[in-house]
Amino acid sequence: MLLSEQDQFLSYSGEVLLFQLSKPKHTEEVDDETVNLCVRRMAFNRDTKLFVQKSSGVFSMRASHSKIEMICCSCTTDSRTGIILPCILMKKKRRNNVKYFVLLLHSSNQFEQSFYFKLDYELKEDIRLFAGPSVLWRHANKLFYVSSNTCVVQSAPVQLSSVVWTGEIVGEGTVVLGIRTACLPETEDADGFCVSDRAIWGSEFFGYTIQTQKMLTGTCFMPHAYSRVVSSVYICKSERWRKQLRISLVAITHKNQLIWFQSGVPKGVCELPHEKPCLVKTAVTSSNDLLFVVSFASGNSCVVQRRDSLQVTSKWQKVKCVLVDDFIGSGSEQLLLLFKDDSNTDVLSTFEITDLGEVNYASGINYKHDVPAAEGLQENGLLTVRALETRLQAGWSSVRELQQHLGLQKRVILESCRALIDLVEERTHILPKAKEVKCRRWARSLLNSAKPFEGLVSLWDDAENPPHSLSKKTSLASDVPERFTEELWQRVVGDSLVVGVKLTESFYLSLSDVSLSLVMDQDFSSISPIIKCQSKIIKLNKAFSALTVSSSQIEPPPKKMKLDVHSKNDLRKEFPKRSSRIQLDGAKTVTAVTSLSPLLAFHRVCCVVLLHARKQNHQNDSLQQSKKITVLCGKILLSLEDISNGRYSVKMLRDNSYCTGSVEDILAVLAVSVRFSFQVVSSDCTLTPVSSWLLGAMECTPFKECQDYIFCHKAGNVHGTIFNWALKNPFEGVLTIFCRNLTALFQCLHSLTRVLPPSCSVKLLRSGSKAVLTEQLALALEKEMLTLKNSLFLKETKAENSLTWGNESGKKINNAPLASLLDTEEGVQQFRKKLQNEREESVRSMNQTMNGALYQKTALKIAEAQLSSDMIVWRLS
Repeated sequence: MLLSEQDQFLSYSGEVLLFQLSKPKHTEEVDDETVNLCVRRMAFNRDTKLFVQKSSGVFSMRASHSKIEMICCSCTTDSRTGIILPCILMKKKRRNNVKYFVLLLHSSNQFEQSFYFKLDYELKEDIRLFAGPSVLWRHANKLFYVSSNTCVVQSAPVQLSSVVWTGEIVGEGTVVLGIRTACLPETEDADGFCVSDRAIWGSEFFGYTIQTQKMLTGTCFMPHAYSRVVSSVYICKSERWRKQLRISLVAITHKNQLIWFQSGVPKGVCELPHEKPCLVKTAVTSSNDLLFVVSFASGNSCVVQRRDSLQVTSKWQKVKCVLVDDFIGSGSEQLLLLFKDDSNTDVLSTFEITDLGEVNYASGINYKHDVPAAEGLQENGLLTVRALETRLQAGWSSVRELQQHLGLQKRVILESCRALIDLVEERTHILPKAKEVKCRRWARSLLNSAKPFEGLVSLWDDAENPPHSLSKKTSLASDVPERFTEELWQRVVGDSLVVGVKLTESFYLSLSDVSLSLVMDQDFSSISPIIKCQSKIIKLNKAFSALTVSSSQIEPPPKKMKLDVHSKNDLRKEFPKRSSRIQLDGAKTVTAVTSLSPLLAFHRVCCVVLLHARKQNHQNDSLQQSKKITVLCGKILLSLEDISNGRYSVKMLRDNSYCTGSVEDILAVLAVSVRFSFQVVSSDCTLTPVSSWLLGAMECTPFKECQDYIFCHKAGNVHGTIFNWALKNPFEGVLTIFCRNLTALFQCLHSLTRVLPPSCSVKLLRSGSKAVLTEQLALALEKEMLTLKNSLFLKETKAENSLTWGNESGKKINNAPLASLLDTEEGVQQFRKKLQNEREESVRSMNQTMNGALYQKTALKIAEAQLSSDMIVWRLS
């Protein structure tokens, strides 16, 4: 099929879609009554280095006494399913009546007519397709739009001279960025820069939201001074920060310039090599470079790249169109340039695929004969990239070493300050125990380099093996608890009291072994001073997303008797080397939850907060790898008067589109809530209704301090429920619900299933992913085998004398060669005696005995290892 000027090209999922209008070859009677819209799906073949046709489709239209044309095409979102589909706007003109209809192309190459509308004029200015699908255009300086939901043409209450961009903005929906004549108020503010700016230039930018029909100030996009020269805009990023809209965009102007703006401020400018730029789009390559592709009215194109400044890196001439997609299936975007070629009418005959880096394919090259040269160029490019990556990794290693060195210097300065404070307050300063020998050597070299400061005292040991006179001081220092708590707080949530202790980042303790206990400080002879509470560990990383690890999860039915009430069944205790990696990132908070009403009977209560943990010991590979420690964190005061005044209450209030809850308030609500995770999977539509359900029906707003989590303000049992919605892909996501009770959970799930399509499935997830639990099970079984092996080869030392072998033979038999022993009668007797002794030794070894304490200790370790593996098997089932 020959190409014509009306043919449209569109990139979709790595393929090139070619739309063509043609008349079928029939008889003359019906030749003028039917027009076919043909689509051809073309994919790039990396073996032949050519585009080949994968499939095709046809849509027939009756065109008696009318003219059918293609106006434009684009990829838009189908509001029914949330799937992005190719969309084509068609025009059917018959006398003075003009009919427009929108077609959607499905993966089966079937066309679907979405909607149509009629006008008494033709669309010519600023025609755009956007989500819905919807159509937007400008006519007589007015803005009109129509969507598939209403099928009714609507006009916006604005006057405008041009539309420079249409698309989605976070929190606003579909936004139209346009230019209009400046609307000056009757009284101008003397201090208003924007007002004087508009008065000088006579025009201004403005944003109009289609869904909410409200106006956005144009200065958050660009200064009004650029409204006279900007012709097209592409918004790269939009976000909300402290109620302010922050936008990064690139604009092209009639002055042949490309300008980069951030939050309404120009950050860079580049002179373009040709005149009359008309369109700009972006591409992200495999090296994470952001490319700006500019098309000109003359058929030329160029690429501007952000390095130290905006620079033109490539340019082409006689370009029919430029498409951006992953055409070679590498996982990153490339540019596809289709060139004008009058001598060749084949589809996609003259093209070039490039990312201005490793990828470069062009038509007209005989790869069969030029393979050695092409491979040589490709190989040289890869070698250069690898060398640069190696240098980059070496530089990054140097940066990491410098950061570690600076961190060590900071710790030395802090410890010096503590020593000085202790000296001023006439207290004995105890040197901290070094964590590693390397750290000790590094610190020693750092301190020894400061020779002019004679008054400094080394904060670590001066020798690997200190003298006997210093050994007592070192042992005393190791008994002193480290400083690892930052903050102690308390909150009242309903009928529960939540006490939290924030731990420092350098706290090397297992998550499952950390707990809090509350002890009343008053002397009550009739009751126990220990308060029953439940402990949880909640981690807030640097991105302010909460990870809750509960120590009170439901356990499987016990298979044997419970050996020790203090034992923990968490693999982080059994394998401290693996758990230390996740403990270094971010601060963690340990919480204790207890019932509030029993404490109010005393009117005023003072409680001591104690932290219990196991400190890991990595010095040997023995079974005893940790020791228990108890640390005093502080005291809390609780009175009925403070609770009545709401001093410790959780405050979750709406502030526009956010929930004003502090970090402590969020942690308190998470501590008293029960966590459930559900996997939501849809096979035929995207999961956009979930977000709409959370923000709409459930009346949720995100936390300012933790925007990944949203708080439910809906009245009733679900009030106070916290949600976290994480999309793995548009068709699968995980919904995590933190609720007070099962009633609220069932109400949330019932409401959710009413908005989800029938094909969606909701599945309850166990704690932990299958891959992680499988790896933990393998480690647990390995630990169980090592425990059994070590228990079989236990040997009692002479000092303990708990294992009796009963070896009474004291004679030594020479291990002479067997042949020499059998040569003589005396040798035969000696060999017989040796064989008898070995037989008796074997029998005695089978009857070895063990004292009760050692047997109980060994049995406890075996039982702990078996219970740990049983727990993971239950979680996997």
